[in-house]
Amino acid sequence: MTAPIRVLLVDDQDLVRVGFRVILQSEPGIEVVGEARDGAEAVRLARELEPDVICMDVQMPGVDGLEATRRIRALATDAARASSAQPGVLVLTTFDRDDYLFAALEAGASGFLLKTASPEKLVEAVQVIAAGDALLAADVTRRVIERAARPDDDAAVATPSTDPRLETLTDRETEVLGLLAQGRSNAEIAAALWLGEATVKTHVSKILQKLELRDRVHAVVFAYENGVAVPGTAG
Repeated sequence: MTAPIRVLLVDDQDLVRVGFRVILQSEPGIEVVGEARDGAEAVRLARELEPDVICMDVQMPGVDGLEATRRIRALATDAARASSAQPGVLVLTTFDRDDYLFAALEAGASGFLLKTASPEKLVEAVQVIAAGDALLAADVTRRVIERAARPDDDAAVATPSTDPRLETLTDRETEVLGLLAQGRSNAEIAAALWLGEATVKTHVSKILQKLELRDRVHAVVFAYENGVAVPGTAG
């Protein structure tokens, strides 16, 4: 029997946490193992409870969600926890702002979801992140692409520079990276290339390893920054 996905809820509003708990615990295979009212408590509980996924609010008194995410990601450097799986952080906010989105990704979040999303989207996000993937919703993917493709104000418009790490990819891995940059899931990539999902997952893992990237979110940014994909191709 598969172990349930262990979730830690972090939000300073009691009613929000209750709502998330009701939604998640109604889903077979998901267990809410703890709740925190601020970022400092979230870091402590993340260490004690070792959840698989942390649903993290952004704006909280004291240590906010972005700083808490940075601290939780840093737990992996603790030698005593080296053998423990690192939790994925799903940032949840009512603010649909690019600065929160990119700050969350830079802090090490595995996904970003608005609190106005449907219960089904919340459950799906938790399941995706627990499986080790990053959540790349279509609207978030589009905004990541636009930011990555936008030249700096003071920079001259030029052909995208090519990172030498691209040369380490096989033709198939480059093809997978291009589809990944469109926001496609492993299943969709498998269908497009007539491959098994397990094979696609292996390709994605090798791509991240060779390019020295943390997750699929950063793979998308890398692909657009280096000309593997071009704006307007996101699915």
